Amino acid sequence: MTASLSCLFCYILQVSSFRPGSFTVSGQFKKCLCGCWRLLSFPLQGCCCEILARSFLSVKVESKLASSSRTCDVSCPGWPSVVFFFFFFFFPLSLKSEIELFVNRLDSVESVLPYEYTAFDFCSAPSEKRPSENLGQVLFGERIEPSPYKFKFRVNEECSHVCTKNYNTEKQEEKIKLDFLKKGMLLNYQHHWIVDNMPVTWCYEVEASQKFCNPGFPIGCYVTEASQPKDACVVNTDFNARDTFYLFNHVDITIFYHVVENEAAGARLVTAKMQPRSFKHTNSDHPDCTGEPMGINNKFTGELKVAYTYSVKFVEDKNIRWASRWDYILESMPHTNIQWFSIMNSLVIVLFLSGMVAMIMLRTLHKDIARYNQMDSVEDAQEEFGWKLVHGDVFRPPRKGMLLSVFLGSGTQIFIMTFVTLFFACLGFLSPANRGALMTCAVVLWVLLGTPAGYVAARFYKSFGGEKWKTNVLLTAFLCPGVVFADFFLMNLILWGEGSSAAMPFGTLVAILALWFCISVPLTFIGAYFGFKRSAIEHPVRTNQIPRQIPEQSFYTRPLPGIIMGGILPFGCIFIQLFFILNSIWSHQMYYMFGFLFLVFIILVITCSEATILLCYFHLCAEDYHWQWRSFLTSGFTAIYFLVYAIHYFYSKLQISGMASTILYFGYTMIMALIFFLFTGTIGFFACFWFVTKIYSVVKVD
Repeated sequence: MTASLSCLFCYILQVSSFRPGSFTVSGQFKKCLCGCWRLLSFPLQGCCCEILARSFLSVKVESKLASSSRTCDVSCPGWPSVVFFFFFFFFPLSLKSEIELFVNRLDSVESVLPYEYTAFDFCSAPSEKRPSENLGQVLFGERIEPSPYKFKFRVNEECSHVCTKNYNTEKQEEKIKLDFLKKGMLLNYQHHWIVDNMPVTWCYEVEASQKFCNPGFPIGCYVTEASQPKDACVVNTDFNARDTFYLFNHVDITIFYHVVENEAAGARLVTAKMQPRSFKHTNSDHPDCTGEPMGINNKFTGELKVAYTYSVKFVEDKNIRWASRWDYILESMPHTNIQWFSIMNSLVIVLFLSGMVAMIMLRTLHKDIARYNQMDSVEDAQEEFGWKLVHGDVFRPPRKGMLLSVFLGSGTQIFIMTFVTLFFACLGFLSPANRGALMTCAVVLWVLLGTPAGYVAARFYKSFGGEKWKTNVLLTAFLCPGVVFADFFLMNLILWGEGSSAAMPFGTLVAILALWFCISVPLTFIGAYFGFKRSAIEHPVRTNQIPRQIPEQSFYTRPLPGIIMGGILPFGCIFIQLFFILNSIWSHQMYYMFGFLFLVFIILVITCSEATILLCYFHLCAEDYHWQWRSFLTSGFTAIYFLVYAIHYFYSKLQISGMASTILYFGYTMIMALIFFLFTGTIGFFACFWFVTKIYSVVKVD
């Protein structure tokens, strides 16, 4: 019963991890097994799903490919061998020799707008059922669909004809198609092909004879009027005609496999590589893949025939294990040394701050507390100085306490979501092989974490003396998520207008709203109910009825300079990691270093806490007791530095052109900055709240 309910729940939410061509299911429990697959592929990537399916549902899983993924991926480190044992030993497999190639959306580093494969006039497969994408794939604009490229296992083919496309510039519809194809080559749009859940990679040499394997390859390239080759045109000296586009209409695909000995399962695919080529076939109906490149002059008029062809070769390689078949892509990205430099840089900052905080705690604070506790006479008590002077005002409710409590609730929700997501990713459960799993995990966790958000917001609002609890609950449930959704919806309208594949379908928008209103909001109400039901937070000292006047502050203890200074050190810990994250988002580079990212996350939490505590102590010593908003904004100001860095990254690193792409970049960046502001601000507030509560609980106050 539990398994069936779990299957049904995840089938509705589509928390899936699609693996093209990995398996088909027979039996009357097909839908429930599919739901079970989606449930377990969310945190566990399907490594146990078939075993549970067989145990609970008594169905058989049939392999679809000669080298089927068999569901357990490299993303389950430590126990693939156990899973393989159960899967291959217990499950009956039927061997099929056909290998399917799937195509994904096309994207470009010069545009934020991805397009579906069918948006360009390429060869398309006959009407076949498209695989369903999970929520994370839809949010990132991935659109996986079948292709006309079909292979037989271990059957080599030479110059196989796929289709021929005809263009006549005198016909408006065909001219528009040809112009859109030229635009794709001009902006360096890239194909993304998939075989057995592996990207088909284009490997080429870069600087210092180092080989880089790109999980995509360009449509074509362009030679300018000044005979300057752009992008991929530099790889071939034959691409030299002025103001000419060169279309890659032929691919040489090499598929590496190894035979599984002592098993009846056959062979497994371990690598898929390709080389794009351009041929102006003399006979487009019977191409021979020889001759000059397929050049299309920018001012071309008349009729044009483009024949698309491919060659495929199978090579046995016993050295590559199936569980490590992604390694050659990841190893071609030379970032590890920079990552270690980033970690060392962050650790130096943490050690510096830790030393400062330790000095304050162990020396200054210890002396202050000892001196304050030794004051026995009234005369000594009247000569109080330093942070003890404000003990009667330090827990005075802040202005705009409603808004602060709402921010704290949303920040808590984001913090827990980020921690759990990165923890699963660090363990390998959300690897790049599990497409869309990272975003799916984050969204589902955010939806399910409404209860802590409502509880924290209600608890602190009550401790601030607030009485409008209904307003507090509604703002917690709708303010920050509403701002994010409104921004996202506006960006989606632009994507709809541009016809991009990243535009979220209307049905998916409705599903997200349903998750928000039907799950997240009720959970927030439940958390708020328990938060208001509990008694207010007890402070170690009483608050005076009359507020104390704050003396004139020096420059560095004023609010604005302190807030600006407080965000510098946390940002210094993350800016190198931030560069790789922005590269993965906007330059479409694969991000896989979640171990480094989780470590940087821990360092960021420590740095935000220590920097805020340090500045909070200085302000209390200056008799300024307005620490609540200042502690939140001190750490939260890191988001402003993030925003400035994102602007710098846009103008210095990216080649994005066009008004729509620019608006989309800054629109999505504002969403990230808001989330980061709430995340870091909440860390700073809780650190300072703990510090203030701790130091005032150990002094004697009459």
